[in-house]
Amino acid sequence: MFPTPRTSVLSLAVLTATGLAQSASAQTEIQWWHAMGGELGTKLEEIVAGYNASQSDYVVVPTYKGTYPETMTAAIAAFRAGEQPAVVQVFEVGTGTMMAAEGAVYPVYQLMADMQADFDPAAFLPSVVGYYTDTDGNMLSMPFNSSTPIMYYNKDVFEAAGLDRETPPATWEELESFSRQIVESGAAPCGLTTAWISWIQTENLSAWHNQPIGTLENGFGGLGTELSLNGPLQVKHWDNLARWQDEGLFQYGGPTGGDDAPPKFYAQECAIYMNSSAGRAGVVANATDFEVGYGMLPYYEGTDGAPQNSIIGGATLWVMAGRDEAEYPGVADFFSYLSSAEVQADWHQFTGYLPITQAAYDLTREQGFYDENPGTEISIQQITLNEPTPNSKGLRFGSYVQIRSLIDEEFEAVLAGDKDAQTALDDLVARGNTLLREFEAAN
Repeated sequence: MFPTPRTSVLSLAVLTATGLAQSASAQTEIQWWHAMGGELGTKLEEIVAGYNASQSDYVVVPTYKGTYPETMTAAIAAFRAGEQPAVVQVFEVGTGTMMAAEGAVYPVYQLMADMQADFDPAAFLPSVVGYYTDTDGNMLSMPFNSSTPIMYYNKDVFEAAGLDRETPPATWEELESFSRQIVESGAAPCGLTTAWISWIQTENLSAWHNQPIGTLENGFGGLGTELSLNGPLQVKHWDNLARWQDEGLFQYGGPTGGDDAPPKFYAQECAIYMNSSAGRAGVVANATDFEVGYGMLPYYEGTDGAPQNSIIGGATLWVMAGRDEAEYPGVADFFSYLSSAEVQADWHQFTGYLPITQAAYDLTREQGFYDENPGTEISIQQITLNEPTPNSKGLRFGSYVQIRSLIDEEFEAVLAGDKDAQTALDDLVARGNTLLREFEAAN
């Protein structure tokens, strides 16, 4: 008996639905835990959607897990419970902790080799990839959102103060002079504010002047490292910041990321502002009443080796061990997609994060983005200014999230007048080294 047309349509619909379900079930799911909320999270999901639509074998599922520390902590806890994702986004100062999580990580260089994926470490910018390599030069995690701090300044305030609106201060001596002229002229009540006393005014300050912040190549040489953040350069700089605060030239932006700093710049209270290059989109969106200028970080005159190169912030993608073997070819394929010139150029242009490959950098220039958006190339020029040295490659310490909290505590003690810079930095080193020894004992 032949089916009626209605039965045929119904049967076809059932068969189609069944086929789609089988097709969907055939796709291998890859869980990616990340720490990007807001507009960055939306852009991240757009990239994932693009990958998922580009092929039919895998489905990447991105899940926001909170802040960087929360995301890393959640992933480590999940690994211990056997419930880890395939991929987790970890900020740069979590590198030492991830490396010490024995058995928890599938190194990227090994993954890409095992999966015979298209992968050339030489294609990545050395200043980016160097932070995430082992002592043999092997990449441990996949760079994704890498940034570096830069200077933003208010061109209108500069002009009102009698300064050249097209010339940011190149040195700290110039920055002090400019700030004093700005305040004394009444153009603005403050010269400088900054986010990240730790990342920008201590770690990057040191790298930019080719000064170490720890022994054993800032921790890259392995455990047993000790902090050396209490050298003459760091002491001089912390003393200056405290003095400038007392003179009304500098306003503290708060601990960690310095949440109080951006509003001071947007409201034209402070004319100069230092923060991540990835904050450019926020600056453009909020600094609507004045023209923004961009510059490299200043350096102290007469310092041998300065300026050297800045170091990165942001995060990379770590592959977790212990997942189903069927997922790892998909992870490798996804990483190849993520690091393609087109995806990285788009991510760089939208966010202000660095292009992680030379090809993405070249493509962005060819597309005319830097010509149309002055200042957007400064971060790349600054971080690639010179070949990284052992002092400017980055840092790799255990428990560094907690050490950064100590940096904030000791700096605030200096601003409050409770300690001078030398005493505060000596105390920081002693307290930080205690944390390093505890980390070694636990690992």
